[in-house]
Amino acid sequence: MTARDEILATPAQLAAELASGRPPVVLDVRWRLGGPDGWDEYVLGHIAGSVYVKLDLELADPWHAATAGRHPLPTIEDFENAARNWGIRRDSRVVVVDDSKGLAAGRAWWLLRYAGFPEVRLLDGGLKAWRAAGLPLVTEITVPERGDVTLAYGALPVLDIDGAAAFPEHGVLLDARARERFRGEVEPVDPVAGHIPGAVNAPTTENVDESGAFLDAAALRARFEALGVSDDGAVAVYCGSGVTAAHEAIALTLAGFRPVLYPGSWSEWSNHPDRPVAVGD
Repeated sequence: MTARDEILATPAQLAAELASGRPPVVLDVRWRLGGPDGWDEYVLGHIAGSVYVKLDLELADPWHAATAGRHPLPTIEDFENAARNWGIRRDSRVVVVDDSKGLAAGRAWWLLRYAGFPEVRLLDGGLKAWRAAGLPLVTEITVPERGDVTLAYGALPVLDIDGAAAFPEHGVLLDARARERFRGEVEPVDPVAGHIPGAVNAPTTENVDESGAFLDAAALRARFEALGVSDDGAVAVYCGSGVTAAHEAIALTLAGFRPVLYPGSWSEWSNHPDRPVAVGD
């Protein structure tokens, strides 16, 4: 089995699994930065049996935002409780979906993997690909039976703010935000514009094709190698608040690398006036 098979699911694969005797738990993680969550869109149409996940409340800890970043990781107790409410059991397999090229669903994928749950994949191309395959959406909302999954953080490597500061001294620190935010030309959300000194810009939107599906492993590897990533060195990634960085971590994993994620990301860094800020390319 390839890394792509372990990380991604095609619409045809998901449809077949949903029709099987062991259907996966499908998590709908529609979300927009600075906008309303995706509940209204979910109500209008979703994959049958899928459960809506509130990114801001269930995939983050809103009570410890600000200096800790806009989307701090939820406590393991809160995350485990949410996962059980979604119907995840110890022997479940999970597929996460969204309508934004995996940029939101990637957070759910990464958090579950970080919490030690291995059987999770992302629907490649998202709901756009599902519709393009002629597969149906429904409006009936399913309330799942509570699961019994047990989770524990630590299965994937992470950085704190000090680790992120020191990382460029011995590895490649990728900034997954748009180029204009990296350069410090605009900053629509956080208090300071710019990037962590020593970081290299690698917009996560360039990891997918026009349809929203991930590029193949060879293309992803070539992209990251051109930015200085290699098998002999370490690579870490951050973004605005740790959400789209998870998407880039998926791309790096597909390319055969072992990324480290800085969950606090720029939203944490920029809320600490003592931290230096770089601008430009």
